[in-house]
Amino acid sequence: MIKNSPKSTVESPEKSASTVGARVRNLLIVLAAIALSVALVLGLRTETSTATLTTLAENSMPLDIAMSNGKPTLVEFYANWCTTCQAMASDMNELEQQYTDKVNFVMLNVDNNKWLPEIERYRVDGIPHFVFFGKDGDAIAQTIGEQPKTIMAANLTALVAGESLPYAKTTGQVSKFTPPVTTNKNNSDDPRLHGSQVKS
Repeated sequence: MIKNSPKSTVESPEKSASTVGARVRNLLIVLAAIALSVALVLGLRTETSTATLTTLAENSMPLDIAMSNGKPTLVEFYANWCTTCQAMASDMNELEQQYTDKVNFVMLNVDNNKWLPEIERYRVDGIPHFVFFGKDGDAIAQTIGEQPKTIMAANLTALVAGESLPYAKTTGQVSKFTPPVTTNKNNSDDPRLHGSQVKS
């Protein structure tokens, strides 16, 4: 007669069914987790709301055209290294899409010596620096620093309507002033030669 040894692993049918059920449940949980992970990764990769300063600058209207086409204009003085400018890029992109037929959007990089006359004229000493121009090309208001999207939208709506901007410091009348700094074409590429720009 053969006896069942204590080491035999014969399971009852009920215990076997519960083990198979647990394995199927665990497999379904793993498959669901994989599917959710793949969906999350693909969703993050296809996100399109991340406008960059480079993209905005590439789509920017040239300053001379903006000043002469009879539409109001918003000029932004920026730099690629400016974290505040980067933070506002997405909002500025949305505003540009919203007002594209009504307002010219111009981006001027302060690291480009080409814009030194404009930097001096509008006294840009912090960025982002926004200058609002009327349809005639005259500067009517300025704001400096990060601006909430709602504030910028209110200013743009007023600009299009030809009304005073509710959230901008207007420049008003100013005396004519010629700064003692000019661009020196010979040394404009060397940022260490600031002294060469000062008139004697």
